Formats: sequence, structure tokens, C-alpha cells
Amino acid sequence: MSFSDHPARPNESASQTSPVTGAKRSSGLAIASLVLGVAAILLFWTVFGGIVLGLLALVLGIIGARKARRGDGGHGTMSLIGAVLGALGLLASAVILAIGASILDSDEFKNLEDCVEHAKTQAERDACARDFGTKLND
Repeated sequence: MSFSDHPARPNESASQTSPVTGAKRSSGLAIASLVLGVAAILLFWTVFGGIVLGLLALVLGIIGARKARRGDGGHGTMSLIGAVLGALGLLASAVILAIGASILDSDEFKNLEDCVEHAKTQAERDACARDFGTKLND
């Protein structure tokens, strides 16, 4: 059995891996911003994903980048990427919300809503849906 086959004892491994002085410290803010930014991009179609996660990624990314610029933490580029992804997720979610609000506020949607409210049978509701569908296609 050679020396490399023996498992290292806990106190031996700690003495062999001493931290290098002057090395960049990792920034938890940068990692959190990047993870939240990616999640905001993937979930931009939901209010929670786009708005909440995007806003958190943007704020944490800006804070992380400012800390990196001052020298308090590393990975300023990762913070900026997280902030940009968060901003994109936030923007995409805001656009989807604006489009949804404009559709719900449209006259055609109000007409469909009135038609469905006054319909007494399923056949009348189906006729409302058909009429609404043909109005959109015209």
C-alpha cells in the first residue's frame, strides 16, 4: 500500500490547504444575484419569477458590483451579469403584465364578459366564445 492510498487525517488536510493571502474572496451577493437572475429569466412569465426575483437579482447585483468596485468582495462581473439578467426578467414580466392588462381592459373582452354573464345555458356560453373568437380573427 503506497502513501497515496492512505486516507488523510482531518488535521493533516487542514494544514495542507492553507488559504493564499491576497486571493479574491468570493461574493455571496454575486452568486445570489446570478442565481436569482437566471431564475427570473426562466420564470419571467410569472409575477413571482419576473417581478420579485428580477428585482431581487437587480438589487443584489448592484450592491455586489459596488462592493467589488470598492474592493470589499470579488466577482464584480458575476454581479453585473446577475443584475442584467434580473433587469431583463423584470422588463419581460412587466411587458407581459402590460399586455395582459390591456387585453383585460379591451372592449372586446368586456363584450365577451357581458355575453357570458347573460348566457343561461352552456350553448349560449359556447356561442359567446365563438362570436368572440371570430371578432379576434377579423
